[in-house]
Amino acid sequence: MAEMTRDEKLLAKRFIDLSRQAQQKNIVVFSEFLNLNELNIFRRQGPELCCDFVLSGGYELSERQMIAFLPDALCYTWKFPVSCLKVTPVNKKFAEELSHRDVLGSLMNLGLERSRLGDILVDEHAIYVFCHEKNAKYIMEELTRIRHTTVCTKLAEPGEISLEPKKESGEGIITSNRLDSIIACLCKISRSQASQWIRGGRVFINNREILQTTYECKEQELISVRSLGRFRFLGCRGETRKGRMKIQYEKYI
Repeated sequence: MAEMTRDEKLLAKRFIDLSRQAQQKNIVVFSEFLNLNELNIFRRQGPELCCDFVLSGGYELSERQMIAFLPDALCYTWKFPVSCLKVTPVNKKFAEELSHRDVLGSLMNLGLERSRLGDILVDEHAIYVFCHEKNAKYIMEELTRIRHTTVCTKLAEPGEISLEPKKESGEGIITSNRLDSIIACLCKISRSQASQWIRGGRVFINNREILQTTYECKEQELISVRSLGRFRFLGCRGETRKGRMKIQYEKYI
């Protein structure tokens, strides 16, 4: 396991401090939104934490998540301070096709820290932005334009949130069920390049960093490759005449 940087060590200490606060004050304490690497640093602190915890990003398949540190003597109901905002074009006829990068750029231009923002989901009908509830009102007031498209931003109603992610199905052929072989197939790269990415901490299985190229993937596991996207490994579906394995997967788009 690679040596942690100074910033990573400070983050690890911060997690321990938050867990201690929760236990000592008997209150639920929340982290900011964390990316996959930060969540991996958190998981390494397991034995050092002073209390239980729960993770959530506002919906089931969230990548960026908050941590709720839970004291042993918890005597009140609580919820994650996460709001979901729905962003739609004011005039669909003149709306551009907006990307995740476009939306994130507009939000960052409002002066928001990335840690205050969760996942951003873009589909053909609307954009959903998960954020800290304390920032929701500001975003609703200030996010009025993305690129050249005038938009309306409001709090999403529970019944109108469409969070079924868009996926496309794929098939491939691999020589073994090892992670390096599967990453090479999913990302259309060489196996040696896949091995470098895995050892370099760019690959996560079910939001956990995996550094072993020999890890054997299991059906339905969620594979995240930093900067390239997420895949659902559906498993092996037979063999070719030469004995290679046929696999099926889904790519989240």
